[in-house]
Amino acid sequence: MVTEQQTTTHTLPVMEAFYTLQGEGAHTGRAAYFIRLGGCDVGCHWCDVKESWDAGLHPQLSIDTILDGALQYSGRMAVITGGEPLMHDLTGLTNALQTAGFRTNIETSGVYPVTGSWDWICFSPKKFKEPHPGIYAQANELKVIIYNKSDFAFAESFVPHLRPDCRLFLQPEWSRTNEMLPLIVEYVKSNPQWQVSLQTHKYMDIP
Repeated sequence: MVTEQQTTTHTLPVMEAFYTLQGEGAHTGRAAYFIRLGGCDVGCHWCDVKESWDAGLHPQLSIDTILDGALQYSGRMAVITGGEPLMHDLTGLTNALQTAGFRTNIETSGVYPVTGSWDWICFSPKKFKEPHPGIYAQANELKVIIYNKSDFAFAESFVPHLRPDCRLFLQPEWSRTNEMLPLIVEYVKSNPQWQVSLQTHKYMDIP
């Protein structure tokens, strides 16, 4: 008999998985296998993958099946994203990926405790739900989406809680790039501890 915990651990709701280039943040331009998991209760109104929110809409795949998909490609960086991937226990998936030689990266809003073994954690907090305090000591990268001017102060509010070596990125929300990017550029020039992140995959017209 399969228990609920076993199901959670050994299968995951996968919305999509694809091989492309990382378009954002510290690893921009690197080949990566993306695994987008279903399920999110953060509720960003500007989210461009709202179809990921309902985990029940997406097939439950075994870890072996997910790994087999990743192994079809040359790259050995796997990016787990969502949705909010930390709604799920990711220990089994990351163990399998790392055993197979992958670097494991995650993109998370940080609202749930971190599970899994990670080579890189991108913490992208949202105003709509408080992050779990455990994320601060584990984040390698802070990436804040800038939708309006108040988001600069929101971004700065996290910096005192992070490790000194955490990299800091400001990224315009795609639909407001024309309005926000000039403000971000000026902000980074005045606050050079930050860097600009862009959704370069959209400029390249790739997934």
